[in-house]
Amino acid sequence: MNHLAHTFLAPDSAEARVGSILGDFSRGVDWSALPAPVLEGVRHHLAVDTFTDQHPQVLASKQLFSKQRRRFAGVALDILYDHFLLRHWHRYSDFEQTAFIHTVYRELSAHEPVMPPAMIKVTRRMVEHDWFSAYLELDNIGFALDRVAERIRFPNQFTGIIDEIRENEGELEANFLKFFPELQTFARQYPDT
Repeated sequence: MNHLAHTFLAPDSAEARVGSILGDFSRGVDWSALPAPVLEGVRHHLAVDTFTDQHPQVLASKQLFSKQRRRFAGVALDILYDHFLLRHWHRYSDFEQTAFIHTVYRELSAHEPVMPPAMIKVTRRMVEHDWFSAYLELDNIGFALDRVAERIRFPNQFTGIIDEIRENEGELEANFLKFFPELQTFARQYPDT
């Protein structure tokens, strides 16, 4: 899952939502120095990723990508799932979408002291350029994925993966709609699962 979905699924506190993004930046972080609610968010993030990576609908979606791009299918799906979450927000939340996004942005700005420098850099750009709202447009998903491809340090064929997403959009979306309610249930029950 990507940043929006992680904050959406996180335990309901500002600290846990910050921790849910910190899960992607936790390498080298002293976990024992994190406040308990932030650490809860980090652990929640890791559990959500594990559940997602093993889910049959996610595995089926990865198989829709060509062999040369399948290696990056997980990254593509993570960002695409933020798009599908935004597209189907009303199915999963009574909280108004824009209000939620701006709440998360405020929480990220207020909790920079617990973030490593790389996370501060990314979250500032995220807020400044309103990444979450931008993910509502599929073209912006393609732009984001191409930027990821540019940062890969070895030759790859990841650029242009949006074309394969468009070709398989209906099936990818159907798989998401089957998968996401199960992920929500898991996320609500964690750590009791």
